[in-house]
Amino acid sequence: MSDKIEKGKAGEDLAAQFLIDKGYQVLARNYRFKRSEIDLIAQKDNCLVFVEVKLRTTDAFGYPEEFVNEKKAGKIMEGADQYIYELKWKGNIRFDIVAIRQIKGKTELVQIEDAFY
Repeated sequence: MSDKIEKGKAGEDLAAQFLIDKGYQVLARNYRFKRSEIDLIAQKDNCLVFVEVKLRTTDAFGYPEEFVNEKKAGKIMEGADQYIYELKWKGNIRFDIVAIRQIKGKTELVQIEDAFY
């Protein structure tokens, strides 16, 4: 497994536990539909949350959340539409980013709610 894939999985593990600790139930990881992949799908109360996880080990190129562009958001929304259809979900939905910064031995996680729609 490549270093990038291992870091991505480690980031998703951190983000999943972060959400669980905040009272979310993680329903799916790495959900795929056509060319879309959603890192985490979680639920809290009557809200289904589609989560993009971004991990960075340097600030040299910007903050993690700045790397979710319009194209990526569109693919996530396409996958979310399919998941909602499969689940026959009637509640609220939200698109979040969990930004992870691991710099100089410190790990910081931030949840950005309603990051895009």
